[in-house]
Amino acid sequence: MSITSGDFRQRVTVQTLAEKKRKREPIVSLTAYDYATARLADEAGVDLILVGDSLAQVVLGYDSTLPVTVEEMLHHTRAVRRAVKHAFLVADMPFGSYHAGSRKAVENAVRFVKDGGAEAVKIEGGISRLDIIHRMLDAEIPVVGHIGLTPQSVHRMGGYKVQGKTAPAIDALLADAAALDRAGVAAIVLEGIPREVAARITAQVATPTIGIGAGPECDGQILVFHDLAGLTFHPPAKFVRRYCNAGELIAQAIHGYCDDVRSAAFPADAESYHLPREASRALGEAAPAPLAGQK
Repeated sequence: MSITSGDFRQRVTVQTLAEKKRKREPIVSLTAYDYATARLADEAGVDLILVGDSLAQVVLGYDSTLPVTVEEMLHHTRAVRRAVKHAFLVADMPFGSYHAGSRKAVENAVRFVKDGGAEAVKIEGGISRLDIIHRMLDAEIPVVGHIGLTPQSVHRMGGYKVQGKTAPAIDALLADAAALDRAGVAAIVLEGIPREVAARITAQVATPTIGIGAGPECDGQILVFHDLAGLTFHPPAKFVRRYCNAGELIAQAIHGYCDDVRSAAFPADAESYHLPREASRALGEAAPAPLAGQK
């Protein structure tokens, strides 16, 4: 059901997410990258909207998330901010924006809040990012953590592979999650890890967990909008559930438009503007004859 201007739904905050975990109320999260999709997600009642660096691939056509810049992320975050009235808005900090020291990382995070309108920033990594996270929190910037399959580490991982499949890897994930929990992050994204590991992390931390390819025991779930809507050009990952095939519908609409223009069926007379009768008489204009294919 669409939310109207008379809707009084409360804004989702850090405290809302924590309360949902305590009450065991699932947290619904989704990515968005522009005004239209963000507005649809917000009006549908999504709790958390992430302007993900996945826009590098699904919106900008890059091969990975690595090339997307701070300026590109800010551009899209501002567009989403103009649409979102209720959901908690998180901006992904792109590769390189927090890797060159904590001072620069905080400066970039401030831009996402001050210029982009985000209410939190998301960075990848656990224990290795604690200093940066603490400095961001000290600057009054909520942080969402992200562990497991971290796409910005694709070269180190040797590809997009499920993480946490061995005892040492599981121990490392548990340690990362515990460290982020103690630091006081707003939420922890668990991506591409076995269901059993995600369930254990979720049970052991007070921080809400948001799963993507991490099973149903997480406190919430997130999907990339373009995956959910069938707007990608590659086979979906195992964890993706497509709720519609918008890509096919849009392609059909464009083909129909092309056919109508080429056959002179569009625009029709009813889709055209006409001179008022007096002006037409003064100009001596006769009504135009219908084009071929029009009635």
